[in-house]
This record gives sequence, structure tokens and C-alpha cells, in this order.
Amino acid sequence: MGTRTFPFSTLINKQTSVFPALEDADVILERRDAENLVLMRSERFEAMVKGLGLAARSLAIIARVNRSLAEEVFAEELPWLVWLPEQARPQCVKELLDHLLAGSETGLLLPFARALREWQSTAEIYSDPELARRLRGPFDTTGAVDAEPPGSADG
Repeated sequence: MGTRTFPFSTLINKQTSVFPALEDADVILERRDAENLVLMRSERFEAMVKGLGLAARSLAIIARVNRSLAEEVFAEELPWLVWLPEQARPQCVKELLDHLLAGSETGLLLPFARALREWQSTAEIYSDPELARRLRGPFDTTGAVDAEPPGSADG
């Protein structure tokens, strides 16, 4: 099983081309001015959610029993983890596992994806010692002005 891609307009104009593809594939509908959409049969979606939930709970159990093994698993799948300072790695692993577990239970995986992106960006900053040094400060605030908090301006 794989994926098939169609322009979004095909769904509107020729559903008979799109829906039969769902028998053996998930369908990506490409939109010009918005995020693409994915169509899939509910049994495949439910299987994916159940599989993800089982994998997340299993990994969380391993992490509780053997944190270093969980870190090894993550390091295998997330090679950028080595760029984080050693003391930040357990926090990263815990946060990602917590988000993954919560997402697998609720179906809300965007917080996991956001945390994954944030940790990877942080690791990439640490991979460049000069950039990491500059971001730690001190910062030249000559000429800086205080910004008003959102919603506080008269108007």
C-alpha cells in the first residue's frame, strides 16, 4: 500500500477518479493555496492510530524502566540528539515521549510534531558553536525600545 496524489480539483470535478484509489492507497489532495489534505479509509486510519498508541506506550514503558535504553532508541532514530548538551538529552527524550504518548491517546499529534521541530532546531543551534555563543548573549541593546504588549495600544 502506498499513496496516490491528485490535485484537489480532481476531487471536486471527478470524484470517480479519487475514491477508487482509496481501495489500495491513501490519497493526498494537493491544494495550491493551502495545506494538502490526506484521505484514507477509516479502517487504515484506526489501525495507524492503534499501532502508534501501542508503540508510544511500549516506548514509554521502556523509558520508565530503562531511561538509557530509551535514549539509545531515540538517538538511533534522531541522530541530531548528539548535538544537544548531555544534560539536555534526558529532558528532550522525556518531553518527546510524553507528547508522543499523549498524542497517541488523544489523536492530537501536532504538539509532538511541534516539540520534535523545536528540539531539532535547538540541537542544530548547538551544532554551530559560534551561533550558540551569539544566542546566549550578551546582547547589544543600544537603541532598543520597549515594545508595547499586544492589545495595550490605544485605538
